[in-house]
Amino acid sequence: MKYLPPNRRSRRLLSVLALTSAATLTLAACGGGDTGTPGSEATDGGGGGEEVAVTLITKTSTNPFFIAMQKGAEEAGEANNVSITTAAGKEDGDETTQIAAIEAAVARGDQGILITPATEGVNPAIESARTAGLYVIALDTPPNPPDVVDITFATDNFKAGELIGQWAAATMEGKKANIALLDLFNDKVASVDYNRDQGFLTGMGIDVKDKTKNGDEDKTGKYTGGKGGDYEIFCNEPTNGAPDQGKTAMETCLAKSKDINLVYTINEPSATGAAEALDAAGVKATIVSVDGGCDPGITSVKSGVIGATSQQYPLDMAKLGVEAIAKKVRDNVDPQVSPGLDFYDTGVKLVTDKPVDGVESIDTTEANEICWGEK
Repeated sequence: MKYLPPNRRSRRLLSVLALTSAATLTLAACGGGDTGTPGSEATDGGGGGEEVAVTLITKTSTNPFFIAMQKGAEEAGEANNVSITTAAGKEDGDETTQIAAIEAAVARGDQGILITPATEGVNPAIESARTAGLYVIALDTPPNPPDVVDITFATDNFKAGELIGQWAAATMEGKKANIALLDLFNDKVASVDYNRDQGFLTGMGIDVKDKTKNGDEDKTGKYTGGKGGDYEIFCNEPTNGAPDQGKTAMETCLAKSKDINLVYTINEPSATGAAEALDAAGVKATIVSVDGGCDPGITSVKSGVIGATSQQYPLDMAKLGVEAIAKKVRDNVDPQVSPGLDFYDTGVKLVTDKPVDGVESIDTTEANEICWGEK
């Protein structure tokens, strides 16, 4: 879909219609990097020219991952003469608040939206915003289908999961892997959810069948990663990416078996909750996760609560997104996807203090120096 310059005057007439839906939002307007806009012809967002208005819509306002993303957007906004408005869902999976934020951005006359889509339920609102002339970039969570947005800047979440799966298989040393899978949802579909889960199992050397569907793999069989061995999957439980729900999910899994010795978690907040449940039950298990924030991510790896995590860089995602929209609006230059992918890959590194042969990783000291692109 081609970018259409917005008609600000006509959009103002729509503002009254958006007031009711936008009233539930907490919006913080502010004047908004060591990265360049993706694409060889777009290496500078440009600080000059007419001010550009962009809304950043994240899944929540409390997860440190999205706080870092907001920081990145605001820094890039200041550097590129881009006005940043922020909005967030009340919890992971909150489609309603995200849709209201999209509608408010259209009514306000914004030229672009950066969004971490809650679920596929926000797709129609995104498509409506693009029809209205806004340039829409997804961050962190590629939508399904990918062309719902103009482009996505994200970690390769499948690769992130694959790295922790490869590490986990190697650390099992041929022992039976009794696996608990602590996912994001069980009632909604999000690409970040199935990509990390299915990537982990693939890294373990377990046949996942459909890579876009959690839970359809055989519950018992052989894993071929590392030295190989038997495996059994005892549960797929939702955590909504939160510590308390991670604890509840782990308790549910432990009610099925106290033999669980390997726990995959969608993110580090849910991993800390799982660790609390394991400790209370007196069960020792290796936990792997994804995100790589300074805390609780890297601190939890350093302390041994998490064995390994895949580190991604949300601050860079947001900076690149702001720069790309500014360049598109001012110079009509489109950002480019990474070779062989349908999104721009912002990078991922495996973090562990217990490296294994054949799986490239960095230790917690190095990871702490670059966590989320903030340092």
